[in-house]
Amino acid sequence: MCGIVGFAEEHHDPAAARRTLQEMAALIRHRGPDGEGLYADGRAALGHRRLSIIDLEGGGQPMFNEDGSLVVVFNGEIYNYRELARQLSAAGHSFATHSDTEVLLHGWEQWGRALPGKLRGMFAFVLWDSRTGTLFGARDLFGIKPLYYYRRGELLLFASEIKAFLAHPGFVKRFNADRLPDYLSCEYLPGDETLFTGVYELLPGHSFTWRAGRLTREAYAKIRYRIRSGRSLEEWAEEIDKAFTHSVAAHKIADVEVGAFLSGGVDSSLTVAKAAKQQKHLQCFSVGYAEEAYSELPAARQAAQALDVPCTETTVGPADFFAANRAIQWYLDEPMPNPAEVPLYFLCQAARRKVKVVLSGEGADELFGGYPLYCQGVHMQAWQRLPRSVRRLLARCLPGSGFLRRGAQNRWQRCARANYVFATPAERDHYLKRPAGTPPPARRFKPWFDQVRGLDEATALQWVDLHTWLPRDILRKADRMSMAHSLELRVPFLDREVLAVAMELPRQLRCTRRKTKVALRAAAARSLSPELSGRKKRGFPVPLAGWLRQDTYYTMVREKFVGPVAEQFFDTRALCELLEAHRQGKVNAMTKIWSFYCFILWYELYFVDPQPPQL
Repeated sequence: MCGIVGFAEEHHDPAAARRTLQEMAALIRHRGPDGEGLYADGRAALGHRRLSIIDLEGGGQPMFNEDGSLVVVFNGEIYNYRELARQLSAAGHSFATHSDTEVLLHGWEQWGRALPGKLRGMFAFVLWDSRTGTLFGARDLFGIKPLYYYRRGELLLFASEIKAFLAHPGFVKRFNADRLPDYLSCEYLPGDETLFTGVYELLPGHSFTWRAGRLTREAYAKIRYRIRSGRSLEEWAEEIDKAFTHSVAAHKIADVEVGAFLSGGVDSSLTVAKAAKQQKHLQCFSVGYAEEAYSELPAARQAAQALDVPCTETTVGPADFFAANRAIQWYLDEPMPNPAEVPLYFLCQAARRKVKVVLSGEGADELFGGYPLYCQGVHMQAWQRLPRSVRRLLARCLPGSGFLRRGAQNRWQRCARANYVFATPAERDHYLKRPAGTPPPARRFKPWFDQVRGLDEATALQWVDLHTWLPRDILRKADRMSMAHSLELRVPFLDREVLAVAMELPRQLRCTRRKTKVALRAAAARSLSPELSGRKKRGFPVPLAGWLRQDTYYTMVREKFVGPVAEQFFDTRALCELLEAHRQGKVNAMTKIWSFYCFILWYELYFVDPQPPQL
């Protein structure tokens, strides 16, 4: 696990490029404190910060092929690298290390642009072929590992984190103000744009090629449902259990100790159960609050006892929660107001004191139908059988019914992720300094819904989540919060073999009107007690709403709501009225308040006083 940086252009001075490269790499040192490697010639520069996990002695980067004509920098883990190395050795390639990185070099020589499609793992890599003047980069199918790029004329920058671009003299830092309304509505930007003008995130399952100043991008793999019928729930449970067991084994490949996160929910409990069978004395980690109603520690404690594993507990209080948020927004690159990232930050901090790698349960909900949102989709699918004219008439007759209103809309228009923070764009725009003048946030999701018109409602929602919510929210905070503490976080549910099974599951074995993760729970029941396998999804609740009503934290937020950044972008009077209404208990505006507050902190860090906080 590492951080990568670099750039390419038609001509530059290698010595100057190397100095710039080192400054870029220094800004993401947290991703790889174990070592640094730099390469620069007259056209390309590639840098690497290393967190040593596999082949501790021989896996340094940048790594070269035998004649030095190929050089690669790589962030992630390739879990089938031994199998690929055997194939490449049989084809005549010679390996100098036991590192998974070297597979990328010989794989490029053997397969060219088809290489990413052969990889099982989480990865973002960039390879420079000096013979052809080609810079090639790719990102894993799920988007577990990040890769950003910025193009200005013939210059191309790339990095694991946007902040690395700040050190390059060719980078022009501008705030992408047009997308602020979308951020406020969704908590993130769906698609490849970021809140830095001209900076894009390479989409999951995509690669790019830069040559002679020309950049092209393409999808090398796609996620497709291929539903299979005629199998019993027991048969599916066995298939899922087999695939996930193999995935956990693959994700435990490391030359350092591997631990696991344990929340007490079915996903983390199953992950721990599988890992504990394969590794003695598996260390587990949980996080919670003193406010027991919001804390997952009791459930995690119960699961740890049932699974007979030691578990280190971390408790987060309001002072630590607020104090850490400034550093958290720095690590995230873009503002993210999901409060769950804060306890995750402290959970990763605690885990890193004991292990270097952890397994976590992200991705199970998106693959196997774990969100109540999907159950709502099953309800909506039945409603759609009525003629649209009838649905529209009923919506007009009962305008207060959100279900009826959404039922009269197109599928993309009722996307719940689009108005995650505010019920409508009009409500959001009430707080903006200037009218947004942008399309409704749901319009941003339309391209994904258009690709899956033939799927039922719940399955379409899952597919869209896999391409938007999962990489841009769930996996981004998982990567940044773990890497903030130089901890490698692995997600065995997001595996090519597990995906293949999940894509074949009939909808009713993923979710029904009342049940979530039907088949996955059946698979989990083979390893877990009924209480653990049947435990309902709890999410990651936080007591933030109550804390915002306390004088200390109310005052802290209000100072930002009347400050210069708020004055630049928002109606400060409306912000303060919202905060006061929340304080008095008239509304629960936690999510809205936290969205504004996190944005202001982030903007201060990157555009007002561009210095990282004291970390």
